Amino acid sequence: MNLKEIKEMITLMNENNLTELELEREGLKIRLRRGGAAIGGGDPNIVIERASQLEPNIVYNTPAQPKPSEISAGVEVKAPMVGTFYRAPSPDAAPFVEIDSEVEIGQVICIIEAMKLMNEIKSEVKGKIKEILIDNGDPIEFGQVLFMIEPK
Repeated sequence: MNLKEIKEMITLMNENNLTELELEREGLKIRLRRGGAAIGGGDPNIVIERASQLEPNIVYNTPAQPKPSEISAGVEVKAPMVGTFYRAPSPDAAPFVEIDSEVEIGQVICIIEAMKLMNEIKSEVKGKIKEILIDNGDPIEFGQVLFMIEPK
């Protein structure tokens, strides 16, 4: 991991108002976290830690999820990455799906922007969109529930 990649991660955190970001690549684990003392005289709002291979206690910040009673029964579509959620391919285009839209397996249902890349998220089930749990343009976390689909 080089300095440019770390700077991109910091930019991603700032653009999406994230408080913590953790990445593991090639045996190196890096955790960026807002707050605390800076290492090496850098940005006082970012803390970089090198985690040991033996660290058994890893804490992940997860967004507050709706309680099961707050969401209808169905298949949860969860975010496969951290980024920004978009319901449409461009600001002036119609959304990919609406509530009660019928979806097919492999149909694009939203886009997640991560590090300037637009990632199409496709439905893994055939069914009907019952709930859209995120607003257009909102930052999202890994594993956050985006949609509820009633399978058919």
